[in-house]
Amino acid sequence: MPSHLVAPSLLAADFTQLQSEIEMFNASSADWLHYDTMDGQFVPNLSLGLGMLKAVRKMTTKPIDAHLMIERPERHIEAFRDAGADQITVHQEACTHLHRVIQQIKATGAKAGVAINPATPVSSIFDVLEEVDIILIMSVNPGFGGQKFIYRAINKIEALKSEMMTRNLNPHIVVDGGVGLQNAQKILQAGANVLVAGSAVFKASDPSEAIRQLKDVGHEIAHWA
Repeated sequence: MPSHLVAPSLLAADFTQLQSEIEMFNASSADWLHYDTMDGQFVPNLSLGLGMLKAVRKMTTKPIDAHLMIERPERHIEAFRDAGADQITVHQEACTHLHRVIQQIKATGAKAGVAINPATPVSSIFDVLEEVDIILIMSVNPGFGGQKFIYRAINKIEALKSEMMTRNLNPHIVVDGGVGLQNAQKILQAGANVLVAGSAVFKASDPSEAIRQLKDVGHEIAHWA
């Protein structure tokens, strides 16, 4: 059985066919639905707000993984939880008081995550490793789908996994951006255990099969016990 999870990114879906896209996701072997919210401030794009989240929540029982690429996310944590997010990830770069925001997320009953951009050192989140359920390594610069994977992310995953093993911690290590069959095995070997895939799933000729193939990558990898 695969030891890792696959989280298709709704950002890459065809929104004119949203219901059928969610039905495909529901019937597939995917584990989480990754939901990217962008505010046009923290990143140069706008996407997927609370109204869409409420609609999507009615269509699936699988976990919704909200990735908030927004300034001052503490203003919106409760609203995203109320709209249906099971997991809420905020950016280290967007939080003046990161520890406080993590506690705010946990107080809602959601799982708490922290994300870092490609130019942010992984050591910047070492002080909150004990507090989080999810650590998201951006392997593209956030804001747009369809970008190429930045391979320096592999080094960050390895450094993070090493630090976690030293401390005997096991939050999920999520990798987001340019993920597909061409690099999934390297990502998993480095120590990640959740693959966020947008274009590799929703732009595929058979999205359900693309998810299955991502789930089947690296059966021999026992990096994540």
